[in-house]
Amino acid sequence: MLDLAAIRAARDRIAGRVHFTPVMSATRLGDRAGVGLVLKCENLQKTGSFKVRGALTKISTLDADARARGVVTVSAGNHAQAVAWAARAAGIHAVVVMPEAASAAKVDASRGYGAEVVLHGASSIQAFDRAHALERERGLVFIHPFDDEVVCSGAGTAGLELMEQVPDLDAVVVPIGGGGLISGIAVAVKEMSPRTRVYGVEPTGAPSMRLSLDAGHAVRLASVNTIADGLAAPMAGEVNYQIVRRYVDDVVLIDDDTIAGGVRELLVSAKLLAEAGGAAATAAVLAGAIPLAKGSRVATIVSGGNIDLSKLATLLR
Repeated sequence: MLDLAAIRAARDRIAGRVHFTPVMSATRLGDRAGVGLVLKCENLQKTGSFKVRGALTKISTLDADARARGVVTVSAGNHAQAVAWAARAAGIHAVVVMPEAASAAKVDASRGYGAEVVLHGASSIQAFDRAHALERERGLVFIHPFDDEVVCSGAGTAGLELMEQVPDLDAVVVPIGGGGLISGIAVAVKEMSPRTRVYGVEPTGAPSMRLSLDAGHAVRLASVNTIADGLAAPMAGEVNYQIVRRYVDDVVLIDDDTIAGGVRELLVSAKLLAEAGGAAATAAVLAGAIPLAKGSRVATIVSGGNIDLSKLATLLR
């Protein structure tokens, strides 16, 4: 299973190629929640989200044969952009499969980074199937957006940074899509500070990890329905489920209205632009969905900031 040594090795692989993102004190928001709140600003990361950490780590491990074949992935947008960027930097052809309703801004950005974009299906469920078909048909190397220990090790470098920046945290709150980010961060946080609690946050319309924990095994959803496209993975990864079961204290669900409120509060009170998925962890703290003692030192991961202006306008209303 993923460990702290692997995350430290990932940091060495990508050192100097991604941003060491800032931690920002959010006093106004923290006061409302009764905690000392800081924000780990992965929305300020290259390509606009934490995803580049895992994509770059994974691509850096590919051998010459895999690089010659090219890579394929599936994503609602942030992982697509990250793979496109990392592949271009490595001189590798990348194909990214995105749902037909994917954010236009994320589609354009993925193409701008040099990827071949394939739009397929009404949701990420159909997009996953198409990506695996292209993997077989064209001999491409599939880069899973979350169910991969190497990808998780890259995501975990955000947790290493956070614990170095704020070593005395009582709790860290992380959004969950398929589970790649929380897997890496939970390992880093718990192995560096076992007393620090780690909480995951999912939308009620895409509760794959919560249902997996309840069922005792990783589950696949029949459908997803949430404004947080970055958290709309149709399944919990098997690797991710095992790590979350071992390291994460709890996973809570919040609805889309609460998530939208988080987007607004981050913009108005913290002057940070976050997409819906990127705001979910902070939204959960503000809504009282996380069991935090008064005065706790808490960090939330603002995991991404790639949002269409039209969607932002809707959320702000």
